[in-house]
Amino acid sequence: MDPRARNTLGGSTSPYLRQHADNPVHWQRWGPEATEWARERDVPILLSIGYSACHWCHVMAHESFEDESVASLMNENFVCVKVDREERPDLDAVYMNATVAMTGQGGWPMTCFLTPDGAPFYCGTYYPAQPRGGMPSFTQVLGAIADAWRDRRGDVDEAAVAVVAELQRGAGGIPEGDAHVDSTLLDAACVSVLSDEDAVRGGFGTAPKFPPSALMEGLLRTHERTGNTEFLHVVERTAAAMARGGIYDQLGGGFARYSVDAEWVVPHFEKMLYDNAQLLRVYAHLGRRTGSDLAVRVAEETAEFLLRDLRTETGAFASALDADTDGVEGLTYVWTPEQLVAVLGVEDGRWASELFAVSAEGTFEAGTSVLQLPVDPDDWDRWSRVKQALLTHRRTRPQPGRDDKVVTAWNGLAITALAEAGAGFDKPEWVEAAAECSRVVLDLHVVDGRLRRASLGSVVGEAAGVLEDYACLATGLLGLFQATGDAEWLTRAQALLDRALIHFADLERPGSWFDTADDAEELVTRPRDPVDGATPSGASCLAEALVTAAAVVDAGTSGRYADAASASIERVALLLQRAPRSAGHWLAVAEASVRGPIQVAVATDGDSALLDEARRLAPGGAVVVGGRPDSSPLLADRPLVGGVSTAYVCRGFVCDRPVSTVEDLVDALSR
Repeated sequence: MDPRARNTLGGSTSPYLRQHADNPVHWQRWGPEATEWARERDVPILLSIGYSACHWCHVMAHESFEDESVASLMNENFVCVKVDREERPDLDAVYMNATVAMTGQGGWPMTCFLTPDGAPFYCGTYYPAQPRGGMPSFTQVLGAIADAWRDRRGDVDEAAVAVVAELQRGAGGIPEGDAHVDSTLLDAACVSVLSDEDAVRGGFGTAPKFPPSALMEGLLRTHERTGNTEFLHVVERTAAAMARGGIYDQLGGGFARYSVDAEWVVPHFEKMLYDNAQLLRVYAHLGRRTGSDLAVRVAEETAEFLLRDLRTETGAFASALDADTDGVEGLTYVWTPEQLVAVLGVEDGRWASELFAVSAEGTFEAGTSVLQLPVDPDDWDRWSRVKQALLTHRRTRPQPGRDDKVVTAWNGLAITALAEAGAGFDKPEWVEAAAECSRVVLDLHVVDGRLRRASLGSVVGEAAGVLEDYACLATGLLGLFQATGDAEWLTRAQALLDRALIHFADLERPGSWFDTADDAEELVTRPRDPVDGATPSGASCLAEALVTAAAVVDAGTSGRYADAASASIERVALLLQRAPRSAGHWLAVAEASVRGPIQVAVATDGDSALLDEARRLAPGGAVVVGGRPDSSPLLADRPLVGGVSTAYVCRGFVCDRPVSTVEDLVDALSR
């Protein structure tokens, strides 16, 4: 037997791949060894892409990949390759585009059949073990593909050539238009977004509903610039609906991936780091801006969730909590009235049932309910006591698995949120957690000056960092520099940005960026997607880092960053104009840019009161730096006035007079 005919996933740094290490399928990891083996055997590659917290990935694994007869069919006719989409977003992007092009929709698990050269010729998603609802069974698909490869190779090759040509045609990025990104275009983009709001139930569109985190941040920043309360009210309605719904964990804090219904009642229970980092940022911003008790509470609870449930032993953050517990979705989280009474006693149990909308009929499956909080409790002390008792009991239940993979980009989002919210809420422990995470990621993920995508434990993976990894981590380090004044964070952020400018730029289209480096593995097409999705695009994250960096570095470097940021933002004018809901983070970044960005440099004499107020009051996207005079480029030639702490507020290249009181600072920031 060929020694390669075995499952090779056991040594992977991906928990998702390790979950399949005991399958009878001879899974290979993506790489030249697998493609060469497919050439030698003259068989197609069966590429299966998923992720650890994916419910239907687990279903297909149990139905098909654990079945000896199915595995035998797979091993006989294909070289089978398993990929964690979170570890290899480049592969996921290329083959998801192929899947959507062929089927009109995408999702995970993704199942693609490729030539040994990696060209896709047939793609789909989940296939059941038995034919169901018009879907063929997985074994029927396997048989049909094997037959086509053996008997109709010409048709297969023709299909592969056509699909690759289509992928390459779509890889050019956003076309240039006549629009210019200015305040008028941003106002129009936000007005367009309003027409898609579900004003009754919060959010946008219909079920399933995903948290529109980046779009909420963009709308909030537009409100701050314009004073338009309609934009604010959209954010408030959406934030309240999610925070009171079942998508939010009313006991432990943190948000699930999405709601399966339009009312935010029943979640898909997986909890992702990237969602909760973005939502912490926007709830903290909303809390600072409006003083909303709900927003402040949710921000604090979400930060606590990150630090308690997703922080790894190293100090970095894990990727996700699974949707399933012991193979049952939501098992850890749902309740019946009887269970509440059993834990709390009759009086508190009935009170909790009413408060959390737990009924005999249930809102989920088998008469169970997901906890909601439709209205505030009439007794907050009682609520706190009841919540703690339920959470303590819940911890005795079986718990969902955790994907301990540390992804660079998502940790960057968490660093940004914790540093920004920690500075704004005067929570130094959040800022220190962000700093500790940064130290871990920099020490482990930077190899020979280049970023790696992910690690597990203290072992870094082989996958190279992509654009979002450089951009999100740089943004987080710039946030830490602002929160701490430590110049080391600025230096490390600049190093990442300089690498990104060299390796990811499209030299033929200034302001356009590839998602993989110029020396990365060559795929059938070089991925590039500037559209914001569940996470902001790598390009919009890079633009954010460049806008911020240009405001805080020395004059000799500032212009280069500012020019790259401006070109990037102008490049997406058409996207903001025609599809603003798919450009939420671009909207937020553009808002910062068109305002200058606003820079607040606070020269301190050791008294941090004025700096603390600047951090609390500054609008989203503003750059706030404090420290002794001349301690950083933004504080150069900015002395104390009258021997007391002094704030210098500038917009772009135009500065107001220095101020030394909170009242004058409020006035300066409100202009």
